[in-house]
Amino acid sequence: MEESLTNTAAAEQPIGTGKRLAKGIKDGIPIALGYFPVSFTFGILAASYGFSWWEATLLSMLNLTSAGQFAGLGIMAAGGSLIEMALSQLVINLRYSLMSISLSQKVDDTIRGIYRWILAFGNTDEIFAVAMSQRGSISRRYLFGLILLPFLGWSSGTLCGAVLGAILPARLESALGIAIYGMFIAIIIPAAKKSRPVFMVVLIAALLSCLFTYVPGLNQISSGFSIIICSIIASAIGAALFPVAGEEEEK
Repeated sequence: MEESLTNTAAAEQPIGTGKRLAKGIKDGIPIALGYFPVSFTFGILAASYGFSWWEATLLSMLNLTSAGQFAGLGIMAAGGSLIEMALSQLVINLRYSLMSISLSQKVDDTIRGIYRWILAFGNTDEIFAVAMSQRGSISRRYLFGLILLPFLGWSSGTLCGAVLGAILPARLESALGIAIYGMFIAIIIPAAKKSRPVFMVVLIAALLSCLFTYVPGLNQISSGFSIIICSIIASAIGAALFPVAGEEEEK
């Protein structure tokens, strides 16, 4: 009886701080491996736009958002305005605000003050998914361990891509640049196959994008504002056609 109580008490003891950090680092390895090739492509694209290796790397160190960085890079290369940049980043990265609010309900009291800022900076789609899948509350050390390797993978991938982008043959550089389109397709297609509303929103956004590319007059609108307009219109139509049922309607 005493042995059983001892085992139960040991099982209920919290995980040590060192083990929490180690577990976070371990859980972040697959994310880092997935981030490296995508950021490698970003580095190549940045180099092709005339950015130096340190400028491209600094962009990835200060921003941890793939879609936002690719969109922002295009706006900077096209000489877009600060308003375009701000609005495009707001639309593209707005989901992180909702994710951070959700994740803040799961963290323990070790994440306060400036640590919440760090958490918000490193809260990506993949890190959010892994963190929310953990049982019970999560600590500061676990989250920092979970963010560390993905941050290093994203930054180092950009560095490697930017350096190689400056020395690789133009044909090989162009071929590697296609990887970003493959990444977006890999994100969109699985969700569109599983959900008809997602498929319709993607289709509407694609059609709108074609209009802003080929229709005279509309094709004079800058790429940054085109992204904003297409995103808002496609999302609004999707929300109108496929409203999410409330709790009372579901009952």
